[in-house]
Amino acid sequence: MNSFVFGILAGAIGAGYFVYGKRQTKVVPMAAGVLLCVYPYFTDSVLWLSIIGVLLLAAPFLIDF
Repeated sequence: MNSFVFGILAGAIGAGYFVYGKRQTKVVPMAAGVLLCVYPYFTDSVLWLSIIGVLLLAAPFLIDF
């Protein structure tokens, strides 16, 4: 159940990142958005879901193109 909730939350935030990146024509938020929508399908552990999610959430703020 926890991984399901993390997956939905990551997908919702990922969709927002993707829309923001597309409107601002920025590659990093768009890529982070797509990865946030896709990575829960390949990760089973809640620990890895949270670690990867936090890294992808921080990526647009840390990487500036």
